Amino acid sequence: MNSELRQALWFKSSKSGGGKECVEAAFLAGGRVGVRDSKNPGGPAHVFSGGQWDAFVGAVAAGKFDR
Repeated sequence: MNSELRQALWFKSSKSGGGKECVEAAFLAGGRVGVRDSKNPGGPAHVFSGGQWDAFVGAVAAGKFDR
């Protein structure tokens, strides 16, 4: 994990319930967003452009991933 990701301010959704099985996100330079598994904070993270993140959040809000 690079230094930008190690120093990022990671957060969990307020709807996560505070358990260990959460996804964490961090806002990065240039409008990018990092996403990682809270069970493995030193492990890999995915980094998305601002546009990719906005599209994902919009799809979640629209119920596109509801089962």
